[in-house]
Amino acid sequence: GVTAYKGAARLLTNPDLLEAAAGILAVEGYHAGAIRAQLLAMSEEFVYPYGAPGKAIVAAISALRAAVSGAKDDQGILSSNGSYIIAPADASAVAFSRNTSQVLNIVFLGGIGKGGFFPNGIMGAITTQ
Repeated sequence: GVTAYKGAARLLTNPDLLEAAAGILAVEGYHAGAIRAQLLAMSEEFVYPYGAPGKAIVAAISALRAAVSGAKDDQGILSSNGSYIIAPADASAVAFSRNTSQVLNIVFLGGIGKGGFFPNGIMGAITTQ
């Protein structure tokens, strides 16, 4: 959500829509931070039935998301030195952006127009890259 809304901000020219999107982006940020904090709290717990600790499962999800999106900025919840990442951002503490194609690649898990979270596709103007 956060990277998708940030990436889409440049596409909005209507100030009312931009303000609404900024509000949604803020809520997405709060949700993402809360989810990451919970995942970190559970990172050492063994996850049944996957047979691995939570941090390994989250790392696999992050790797998949990075692979299908084509972006190189998917940081996961743990850095390479083991420190926690609550807010994935660049060196200036600015959230990363994803473009429309990257977001669609994630929700379709690399499929074109359908797959992943939407096995039958979606309706609307933006359905393919």
